[in-house]
Amino acid sequence: MMFVASTTTFAGDSDALKAVMKSKNYAEAAQLLKQNIGQMADAAEKAKAYNHLVDLAMNKVSKETGTITENQVATQMGQGKVQPYDTLGLADAICDAIYDAIECDKYDQQPDAKGRVKPKFNEKNAQRVWAVRTHLVNVGQEEARKENKANALKYWGGFTDSGNDPFFAAQNHEPEKEYAGQVALFSGRYAWELKDMDRANRYFEIAKKDPTQKNDALNFQLYALRTNLANRTDSLAAVEKIKQLYAAEPENDAILDALNQMYDGMKDKAAQTALLDAHLAKYPNSFAALADKGLMAMADNDALKGAEWLRKAAAAKPDNAVIFTYLGICLSSLAANSEDGAKGKDYYKQAIEAFDKAKELDPDKQMANWGYNRYQAYYGLYGEDDPRTKAAEADR
Repeated sequence: MMFVASTTTFAGDSDALKAVMKSKNYAEAAQLLKQNIGQMADAAEKAKAYNHLVDLAMNKVSKETGTITENQVATQMGQGKVQPYDTLGLADAICDAIYDAIECDKYDQQPDAKGRVKPKFNEKNAQRVWAVRTHLVNVGQEEARKENKANALKYWGGFTDSGNDPFFAAQNHEPEKEYAGQVALFSGRYAWELKDMDRANRYFEIAKKDPTQKNDALNFQLYALRTNLANRTDSLAAVEKIKQLYAAEPENDAILDALNQMYDGMKDKAAQTALLDAHLAKYPNSFAALADKGLMAMADNDALKGAEWLRKAAAAKPDNAVIFTYLGICLSSLAANSEDGAKGKDYYKQAIEAFDKAKELDPDKQMANWGYNRYQAYYGLYGEDDPRTKAAEADR
């Protein structure tokens, strides 16, 4: 009985693990691991198998980075010949090493039969993989330049994933803080272009942690969520995601406006009204909410209410030419439909003030096309032949 217990305790690697360890080819070993992992004895064997994959991937990395180093020396010394190296093979191997190291650690951290946690591979794998990650930034940039979007996403995504995985938390992140947020942002954009919204949102959230990238990441995230919606189910899912963003940043006008636009596109006026009214109750000077209320009134052909809300929006953000243009349109409409001549003239004067402000803020009409509406207001107040009307006509 003692002999049987002894041979059981020290039986050695299972046949499933031996099959993986025997292979010296990464692709073959990865396939064998996929096929045999269910037959491995325990978490320790699975960790050992994944560590073998990391070893094989890093062998490829070492080979290619060795050639790079030799080329650098040859160039600096002016001696020897620069040798070609497998750029994509290097990047692929680094990605393989990243994800295999993370998976290895998942099993390496599990307790053994006695309840002890004694990881064998985490420190070595974290250090050696982290040391070569930056190659992914350069290779990803080259693939993006060639418009190989899938490769750019793979390499930049691998860099971003590893930079934010707890497995690499102890490594030195400081040198890459200058550009990691931008890499995450572009990873999100490529993920969206390739219709992987879950991944895109993950990368946008990472990019938003960088203050220099936060606004761009949020704006593109909101744009991505509102586009390529095939049906109502897609729209409802987008609404739920934007609602989560709004709950996290309720004072953010960009998120509020995106949610309002979703409701508007879905013709859910009740939800739209409830959203804006509740927001204004908390933030009465919210430019987006005031502007959206004004635009809702305009859509309902209520120029009076539109002018009231847009005037408040203009006071909240007096440098916005678009709002002054819409305000002028509402006031011109009130003037044209007024049965009181004096009141009509007053509305035209107010409209001209709004259009003139829009012109002052945006003289080249880059943001707002105020020209024709401004001319109409001058025409309504001064008549066709007045020099002021002629000048406005030249600007339309």
